[in-house]
Amino acid sequence: MTLLEKETSLLREETLPGGGSLSFILKRGQILRMTDLEGGANVSLMMLNPHEKSERLNLPDTLKGQHTARLTAGHCFYSDMGRVLAGIIADTCGWHDPFGGVLNAAEVKEKYGLGRYQDLRNGFYRNGTDNLLVEMGKWDLNLEDLLMVVNFFSKVTVDEQGAFTFHSGASKAGSYVDLFAPMDVLVVLTALQHPMDPAADYAPRPVQLAWRQAADENAAIEALLTRPENERAFTNTRLFAL
Repeated sequence: MTLLEKETSLLREETLPGGGSLSFILKRGQILRMTDLEGGANVSLMMLNPHEKSERLNLPDTLKGQHTARLTAGHCFYSDMGRVLAGIIADTCGWHDPFGGVLNAAEVKEKYGLGRYQDLRNGFYRNGTDNLLVEMGKWDLNLEDLLMVVNFFSKVTVDEQGAFTFHSGASKAGSYVDLFAPMDVLVVLTALQHPMDPAADYAPRPVQLAWRQAADENAAIEALLTRPENERAFTNTRLFAL
């Protein structure tokens, strides 16, 4: 049984369509479950401190501090102030990519062709940069605030020469990941294909989002104390809460 399955009643649930974007504050003590409904989804996600938005997700520190080139259960997301913005407490996919970023409008056009609103209406080809900026604007954030993203449900490996390889089909239908927030965290995300996905057609997949309140916050934190660096980051998080 996962920590989420022991939680209290559902707070909210919605389906984010492929190509969609969303932003919200995941409150301290809440768990967000993201589920790949069809397989092959990708969710590009940013994190910030909503009370001091100059504090943001620091992916280099996140990876160096946990000695990893992938993200999965037991890993925390460090801010540039050394605090834990969120952590993965359950994961059936097993690999989430911190390197690939998102495509901009010109790159989407080059990769998938012209997909204009005038021709396709709501099916027009969206891009990660613009989707994230639209959501960021709702929180008084601009282009200079655009951060590196974590690409959930996507597997990218790095060989000894530093070359990246995208692994198609790494996430199956029903794969999910649970994010626990030990502090309030502003989440900005979009559901678009990974930039390295070799598929020639524009076909982003939907994801389901579900919010619950952690019944046992201490148990969720314990699941993330996988390294001494994480313990120190949680100390910083507790000090901020004071």
